[in-house]
Amino acid sequence: MILLTGAAGFIGSNILAALNARGHTDVLAVDDLTEGTKCANLAGKSFADYLDGDELLASLDALPPLTAILHQGACVDTTARDGKGVMRLNYTYSKTLLALAEAHRCPFVYASSAAVYGDGRNGFREEPACEDARTPYAFSKWAFDQHLHRTGRIATVPVVGLRYFNVYGPGEGHKGRMASVAWHCFGAIKRGEAPRLFEGSDGFLRDFIAVADVADVNLFFLDAALAGRGHTGLFNVGTGAPRSFADMGRIVSAVTGSPPPVTIPFPDDLRGQYQAYTCADITRLRKAGWTQPFLSLEEGIAAYWSEIS
Repeated sequence: MILLTGAAGFIGSNILAALNARGHTDVLAVDDLTEGTKCANLAGKSFADYLDGDELLASLDALPPLTAILHQGACVDTTARDGKGVMRLNYTYSKTLLALAEAHRCPFVYASSAAVYGDGRNGFREEPACEDARTPYAFSKWAFDQHLHRTGRIATVPVVGLRYFNVYGPGEGHKGRMASVAWHCFGAIKRGEAPRLFEGSDGFLRDFIAVADVADVNLFFLDAALAGRGHTGLFNVGTGAPRSFADMGRIVSAVTGSPPPVTIPFPDDLRGQYQAYTCADITRLRKAGWTQPFLSLEEGIAAYWSEIS
């Protein structure tokens, strides 16, 4: 059985869909459905059982044998200021699941984040010299990466940390403000409004990656581990081809036939903590054997709109 945390979340639900597409339904889905709208992400998907995140902690000794743990569950609010709460969810909980993977002798693939690179002034390579985690969210992800890969600790199972860049696609609606610009643009269009972009969006370039590609990368590392070719380490998950938010807005308008985006003022609470540029160095990912092309922004946005419209 595969244990999948964050199964009702954005990336987790897409991984579950990808597993189902392969005929895999022997999945223990774990999440926190306090935000009940996430239930929609599980609709139509198949899994063997569901546990709340706290229920999982209370039943660790009663679980069936696990073949893998795909750990996607986390506090994903990049603006959260409750450092203690974020560390409990993103660091301490992750350490518990790592111990569970070692007890079951199964591979452990987990979600890290490109937020660990801060403003990116030192580059986006999986190296300490590039890392500058300043927010509670970024620090929690960096701390777990550090615990696994930089402290001399030797994991007894394959352990892969995936540093996601700017992911977009179906299943992110429950994230609200933290959802992608594409989701916000689509929402405006459905309300009969023009898409809205922050002022200066031509100057903000991000490495946008479709969630379908992210799910495929997770299953790539899962397959390798189950075939006895397990990797251990940190890997960036992005396209390596940054595009501007303005590009995304124009593509959304073209795909939907809506008016061009309008500009709105930049929010004061995001000033000083907004990444102006991200670009994944995917050298390690390629060396690990990932050879598939990623969806272009045009292809990904068109597929996104087709699924939700």
